[in-house]
Amino acid sequence: MTKIVVFGNSGSGKSTLAKNLVKVHHIAHLDLDSVAWAPSNSITSPPSRMPISESTVLIERFLTDNTSWVIEGCYSDLLAEVLPRADELIFLNLPMKLCVENAKARPWEPHKYESKQAQDANLDMLIDWIKEYENRTDTFSKQSHQALYDSFGGAKTMYTSNNHSEAP
Repeated sequence: MTKIVVFGNSGSGKSTLAKNLVKVHHIAHLDLDSVAWAPSNSITSPPSRMPISESTVLIERFLTDNTSWVIEGCYSDLLAEVLPRADELIFLNLPMKLCVENAKARPWEPHKYESKQAQDANLDMLIDWIKEYENRTDTFSKQSHQALYDSFGGAKTMYTSNNHSEAP
């Protein structure tokens, strides 16, 4: 069984690495974005977080249904729920400049946006968000991610460049 957690700043390549791990290991994939946000009634309304208790129920369902998996996201509060079951931890700790470049080059994510245009409309906001990674103290911050990494007792790797996308 393979149980891997991948986390880091927005634009660090979490989804790319997770998709590669799925192909190599033939395991299930959970993008925490799919369980972290409440459904929105309007394109113009700002997204809001789903209560953590509801997200946890969805994560538990995924864990019950899958014995081998990769879970990826930037939510330290949700990742903390998963870490006790993980075999391996991968922290994508890329320089901000690389994360911004990756965000600008990312393909359309249909599971997150109704169109490439809707995704691109959020790009400036996303870049501002990426640039605040080292200054924030919330669940999405470098500080919070570093604490997760430091506390994990199993196999763990930290990548500081884009070379992680090919990692098995």
